[in-house]
Amino acid sequence: MKKNLCFILLTAIVTLVSCSDDKDDVAGKEYHVATPLIANLSEFKEEAVDVTEPVPMIESGKIYAYQDYVFVNDVHRGFHVLDNSNPSSPSAISFIKLEGNYDISIKDDRLYADSYGDLVIMDISNINDIKMVQRIEGAIYQQFWCTVGFDVDWPEADFYDYEGFDASKEAIVGWEVKTQRLSEDELRDKYGVGGDPTIDFALNDAVSEITPRTGGTGQGGSLARFKIVDDYLYAVEWSSISVFDISNLDSPKVLEDVYVNGTIETIYNQGDILFIGGTQGMYIYDISSPDKPEFISEFVHGTACDPVVVDGDYAFVTLRGENSCGNTESGLYIVNVSNLASPELEKFYPLDGPYGIGFKGNNLFVCDGASGLKVYDKTNVNDLKLISHFKDVVTYDVIPLEDSLLMIGDKVLYQYKYLNNDLRLLSTFSLK
Repeated sequence: MKKNLCFILLTAIVTLVSCSDDKDDVAGKEYHVATPLIANLSEFKEEAVDVTEPVPMIESGKIYAYQDYVFVNDVHRGFHVLDNSNPSSPSAISFIKLEGNYDISIKDDRLYADSYGDLVIMDISNINDIKMVQRIEGAIYQQFWCTVGFDVDWPEADFYDYEGFDASKEAIVGWEVKTQRLSEDELRDKYGVGGDPTIDFALNDAVSEITPRTGGTGQGGSLARFKIVDDYLYAVEWSSISVFDISNLDSPKVLEDVYVNGTIETIYNQGDILFIGGTQGMYIYDISSPDKPEFISEFVHGTACDPVVVDGDYAFVTLRGENSCGNTESGLYIVNVSNLASPELEKFYPLDGPYGIGFKGNNLFVCDGASGLKVYDKTNVNDLKLISHFKDVVTYDVIPLEDSLLMIGDKVLYQYKYLNNDLRLLSTFSLK
C-alpha cells in the first residue's frame, strides 16, 4: 500500500500553526478558523501538468541531461527545458509544468515524472511538441495533503476545519479564514481538543480510505530520486522504493514497493547494485532480480542530508548537517564498499554545507553550497588533493558529462570544459 507521505509531513506543520499560547481559558473565546476552498480533484491534477513557454525560475532544484537537452528542476513546480546542442550558448525551449514534482527520468524519448504521488509519462520525441501519454494515479504514493496547490499558502489560524471535505474527489486550492466564537464544549465536540486548540486528527480515518536524435537513457545527478536501470524504473520516497517495469514504455507496470529501514532521499546504481542515500545512512540493495530489490547492508551515520555516488570500491557520500537536515558534522564521507555486506568508513573530510557530488576519472566534483564548487584528485582517497576551487558561485548539483560538466547554482546553469586536471568555464545561463 502506498503511503500518505505529504500528510505525515504537513500534519506536523499544521499542528504547530494551530497551537495557542492561552491554555487556561478557552471557553467562549474567539478563534480564527480556516476552511478550505476546493476544486474537483481530477481537474486539479489535469491543470497541474502542462507545457508552456519558458518562464522565470522560482527555486533552483536538480538537473537532468538527455541527448542535447538539459532539464532544470524548479522545486515542486516542474522542469525548464534547455537546448544544449551548443554548450557555449544554451537556449530555453519550454517549461514543463509538473506541480507536486520531485524528479524525472528519461528513456527512449519517454519522460517519467511524479506529480502529487502519481506517475506521469510524456512523449518528448518532438521536444517542441511534448505530449502527455498517461498518468497512473497513486503509483508512487497515495496522498492527501499533496493535493494542496503549491501556490497556496497556509494561513495563520487556530483551527483548520475540513468538515465535508472528500480527499478522494477534491483538492484544496485556497483558504477562507473567519473569526468564530467557540465554547469549550464546541471545541471539544468539533475539534476534539479538550480545551487546547489543536488539529482534528480524526481526519486520519478519512485519509486511510484514499486509495532530433532518439533513444537512450538520460543522466541525473547525485540528488536524483528516480533511476532507470535497463527496463526498470526505481523511485525513492520517504521510506520505500517504488518499482516499475517499463519494458512497455507507454504502459509501465506498477510492482510491489520495497520498504527501507529509514528516511531515504537519493538513488544511485553501480551495475546491479543500488546505493540509497538517506538521512540516517546509506542502504545497499541487489537488483540482479530487478523486480524485487534485495537488501544487502547499510552504512549508518548521524542524521544529515545524504547524496551518494560510487566508483569501484568506494562510495562518496556528502553529509549536510544544517537546518532540517540534522546535527551531524557536514563533510565528505568515503566509504569502502569492496565488501558490500560490510561497508566501512575509510576517510572523512570536513566541508561547509555540501549538496551534490559527481566524478569523472580521478576528478571528484563537490558542490559545497555557498562555499562554491570544489574539485579534488581522488587518486588516493586517504589523501584527497584540492585541484580547483570556484568560490564565487552558489552550488547545488552537478552532472559530469563526457565532454563537459553541468552544474546548477542559484537559478543559474554553469557549464565547464574539462581541461587536463582543471576546468574552464564554457557558459552561464540565467533562469531568473
